[in-house]
Amino acid sequence: MTLTTEKPLEVVLALLGQRGVYALLRALTAGPLRFGALQQVSALPPRTLSLRLKELEEVGLIHRTEYSEVPPRVEYTLTEMGRALKPALEALAGWEQGLIAQPRSRL
Repeated sequence: MTLTTEKPLEVVLALLGQRGVYALLRALTAGPLRFGALQQVSALPPRTLSLRLKELEEVGLIHRTEYSEVPPRVEYTLTEMGRALKPALEALAGWEQGLIAQPRSRL
């Protein structure tokens, strides 16, 4: 997947439709996080989380920074393009809260 296609919105929506991606992006709006913290937020198995992070990095929504330390440390942050999604992610969170607040008979 790449955002250089004619339909970048469809690429982003396809990614958001994958399990855990919305939670990852929302968590990263607060700042850099490490793999373990992202695993807790998303509840994804390690292999799936690695694949999701690679996909998000490939499309340019997140940046991976490796530090030359012992033990090795890796942090993930939103890129400028990823930060530009923040208003849309907040709008989706507000919409979800509205649904949760509604009685079930109105859904």
